[in-house]
Amino acid sequence: MKLEDVVRNAFAMPLTSPAYPPGPYRFIDREFLIITYRTDPEKLRALVPEPLEIDEPLVKYEFIRMPDSTGFGDYTETGQVIPVRFEGRKGGYTHCMFLNDHPPIAGGRELWGFPKKLASPSLKAEIDTLVGTLDYGPVRVATGTMGYKHRSADLDAVRTALMQPNFLLKIIPHVDGTPRICELVEYYLEDVTVKGAWTGPAALSLNPHALAPVAELPVLEVVSALHLVADLTLGLGRVAHDYLA
Repeated sequence: MKLEDVVRNAFAMPLTSPAYPPGPYRFIDREFLIITYRTDPEKLRALVPEPLEIDEPLVKYEFIRMPDSTGFGDYTETGQVIPVRFEGRKGGYTHCMFLNDHPPIAGGRELWGFPKKLASPSLKAEIDTLVGTLDYGPVRVATGTMGYKHRSADLDAVRTALMQPNFLLKIIPHVDGTPRICELVEYYLEDVTVKGAWTGPAALSLNPHALAPVAELPVLEVVSALHLVADLTLGLGRVAHDYLA
């Protein structure tokens, strides 16, 4: 293979059989359970990187079912998103994510900088309750429950919230172990169609785990819960801040 062929074909690893295809990355019938809770403000400040800022000590714990995603397949994901501000704009900082599918782990980390790790999340309806769980190996780390479709939510308001900017801390090491890339990445959800959204009573339990430390942001009070189904495209990102510049 010639030098120019390597450069022309270089997209992702392995070179001749990438772990994921080029985008766009479209998701059909993507289902969310989002439980917003109040947490310890000092612990939250210690985990949110500058230049992001926080207004209130809130965390959104998300369980997401993705049954039909371009190039990534059928999988489930869960994690914590922290409401933040950047240059006066409100958005969400993704603190941690756990999922059960290799292509979106590889693609998410390499392209955007999503903090993804392999685990076993689930989201499904159990009779009259929407139930989200996270298992890391044999250990139950998180359980979220919500009354199933108790009250309709404002679809326009839900769509507006989904269109806010999202922020990630992308870290790629050099071959000597030093940081090669250390960037704050901004991205958006695009072409969003909200098919349904509901609110209702909810509860969230987080358990300590050495390698899935979601309980480091403890649940002090559940503030709200949202269940929604949407079609959307995961847009590519831009560098909002280069920590090595």
